[in-house]
Amino acid sequence: MQISIVIPLLNEQESLKELHDWIVQVMQSNHFSYEIIFIDDGSSDGSWETISELSQSNENVKGIQFLKNYGKSQALHAGFKAAEGEVVITMDADLQDNPEEIPGLYAMITQDGHHVVSGWKKKRYDSVITKNIPSKLFNWAARKTSGVKLHDFNCGLKAFNHKVVKTIEVSGEMHRYIPVLAKNAGFSDITEKVVQHQARKYGSTKFGAERFINGFLDLITIWFVSKFGRRPMHLFGAWGVLMFVVGFGFALYLGIDKLFLNPAGRLITQRPQFYIALTAMIIGTQLFLAGFLGEIMVRSRKNDTRYNISDKINL
Repeated sequence: MQISIVIPLLNEQESLKELHDWIVQVMQSNHFSYEIIFIDDGSSDGSWETISELSQSNENVKGIQFLKNYGKSQALHAGFKAAEGEVVITMDADLQDNPEEIPGLYAMITQDGHHVVSGWKKKRYDSVITKNIPSKLFNWAARKTSGVKLHDFNCGLKAFNHKVVKTIEVSGEMHRYIPVLAKNAGFSDITEKVVQHQARKYGSTKFGAERFINGFLDLITIWFVSKFGRRPMHLFGAWGVLMFVVGFGFALYLGIDKLFLNPAGRLITQRPQFYIALTAMIIGTQLFLAGFLGEIMVRSRKNDTRYNISDKINL
């Protein structure tokens, strides 16, 4: 199979039939072998019924239904797990991503040899104040922090080599940073393609302004995990030793001063250096223990189930 199209969705019933027909038209005109995997992330508007109807008329349509809303990252994880195509394409279900871009993305993976191709919505039809400006700020921070030179981390239209989606783990709210996860996993050939962005035709966006706050918090998380996720002792242990040494240095100074230099001076407990030393040694010990416990957790961690599936179609 050449292409797997993974489409997470939440309450997008109105657009599903039109999106399906558009994708099928592109697939047939380019003679691609394909599958369309819809992941219903707890919709309440009849989206699953529409997916079931589409699967009856097109055996290439497959579906996964979650028991409740678990989030886009979990939906993508389930879709990646089920995907069988040589190239995996992700796109949103709201018709803002253009299926006509798929052949170009496919060629960049198969012919040019890229591991990941991320869409860049250079010209957007979203609100300038609530989406465009915050998005530019967010993408600038993501580039500086991750080292991945992409203009649009949030674009849902992306293409992946099959090996990438079978290697990376998408969890929490990390769907924005799949290229960063791919880079951390060793897939360094990451590029972007300018894609056409379309105004939303049906319904309303499922993401509010809080997604940018969550995005920045996730950015800090992925920076930490990428650098110290497998060796937390290198961070916590180093800071712990440093703090303990600082505290011990103050304590040693106080001891020498009291015993040899100024025996008749103030009591040690009346000097501010005593509390600095005590606090620093306590914090240092706690940081060291945090690193030690982190190492134990990394070595004993098991993969937990992050979502529950209530139904499947053609899988």
